[in-house]
Amino acid sequence: MAFDVDERPAAPAGPTPPALGVGGTLRYLWRLLTSMRTALVLLFLLALAAVPGSVFPQRGVAPLRVRDYFLAHPSAAPVMDRFGLFDVYASAWFAAIYLLLLISLTGCVLPRTVKQWRTIRALPPAAPRNLARMPEYSTLDSGDSPRDVVTAAAGQLRERRFRVLVSDDGLSVAAEKGYLREVGNLLFHLALLVLLVGVALGSLFGYKGTVVVVEGDGFANTPTQYDDLTLGRAFHADRLPPFSFTLDTFKASFVTDGPKAGQPAGFDAYVTYQTEPGATSQKADIRVNYPLLIDGTKVYLLSHGFAPTFTVRDGDGNVVFSGSVPFLPQDANFTSSGVVKVPDAQPDQLGFQAIFLPTAVIDPQLGPISVSPEPKDPRVFLGAYAGDLGLDSGQPQSIYLLTTDQMQRIGRQDLGVGQTWHLPGERGSIRFDGYRRFANFQVSSDPGRQVAFWGAVLALTGLIVSLTVRRRRVWVRATGSPSGRTLVEVAALARTEGSDLEADVDPLVVALTGPSEHRQPEEQQS
Repeated sequence: MAFDVDERPAAPAGPTPPALGVGGTLRYLWRLLTSMRTALVLLFLLALAAVPGSVFPQRGVAPLRVRDYFLAHPSAAPVMDRFGLFDVYASAWFAAIYLLLLISLTGCVLPRTVKQWRTIRALPPAAPRNLARMPEYSTLDSGDSPRDVVTAAAGQLRERRFRVLVSDDGLSVAAEKGYLREVGNLLFHLALLVLLVGVALGSLFGYKGTVVVVEGDGFANTPTQYDDLTLGRAFHADRLPPFSFTLDTFKASFVTDGPKAGQPAGFDAYVTYQTEPGATSQKADIRVNYPLLIDGTKVYLLSHGFAPTFTVRDGDGNVVFSGSVPFLPQDANFTSSGVVKVPDAQPDQLGFQAIFLPTAVIDPQLGPISVSPEPKDPRVFLGAYAGDLGLDSGQPQSIYLLTTDQMQRIGRQDLGVGQTWHLPGERGSIRFDGYRRFANFQVSSDPGRQVAFWGAVLALTGLIVSLTVRRRRVWVRATGSPSGRTLVEVAALARTEGSDLEADVDPLVVALTGPSEHRQPEEQQS
């Protein structure tokens, strides 16, 4: 078997591109990072990364809900917490996307700003040789001289706020309008950069914490007083403003009748505060969306609930616990659950799992429920345990969780206000003394708030400008003829979609035609 062998010489290899080297690679990566496409991708990723912050409870906003989530999902919650899903906006991966977007926008916007500055100062381009190829084109015959026509056209265009350039020979005029469109587009991107800087300032130099305060109790702005406190990367705890306040009274009102009965009508936390130790005390009413402002720090009202008050005596008759315990609301009628721990009781430590019902009703199927958020018939349902609370093990425990591994249940009982339950086995007693309300406050300082606000205003302004302004060019050329008449060409070109070129050309044609037509009757009269 014979084979044909191709004896033609091989084609010469193409030129080998030079190696980029370290400098070339860095320049390539910089151009890639600062491209508008990359900025848009990073902006999309930032929006996508913020989704868990609205799906899962966040420690900085609702620490109580985070604790509830850990109780409801004991296996999944620690894994999610490891990835920062309960503190999304302070996580390392969110900060990485944020910083990359900040760098990308900076490298993308600043060169465009310089380029746009030059464009704004540039004059319109001269009239093309063939105006008939323009999307909008019209001609007219005028009895005025070419220079007079061009002068009149320039005046009309200036009145319409066009930037005008008359040719050196005076036979054509170029005009352009709509420079602000690109300015608006650029302003929008600059505003995004300002917005990111404002958020960064808040993350670096601000702080945010939450605290539960029961009626009659106080709060001092020190780290140990917070239930949860997050400090900015560049903020030190010793810079916390030394204010304090006391929750005098909390009032909650609800709709009493109609289809919206039971829905909240208003919440007011009446406080007495001092800006610093020894300062004059002042009164304030903290409501939802109406925070208290002290030295640049805002105190917001987040939520509220009930704190039942108990007195516990041990088997020797000694008072081993007396106070109010905040309970977590479970539904709209403020069915609340909580735990009372009494480690000093003798002969055994005591623990109580409790449910507080503001308006208690026994349902045949559901059992004890609350039918109203207002405390019309408050009762507590207790489950008592005796044994070892496990507080000496060194492991941290939630104040809302009772560890019963080394305890035994000794009974159940429901109590009304003022009633006492004598525990079996001569272990003492517990009395339900009543209730107080508590309020959950968020204390936060965000020095970048104003920067972020004006960044949002600039972004909205730039977006409106870029969507409403249309950039277009208009040219007028006048050519004389042997007959003494002047041929006038008017053309327009849109630099953006959606421009109504007829609205620019037709009035100009009418204006340039009008003077000649009106002048002829005057000459005949004379």
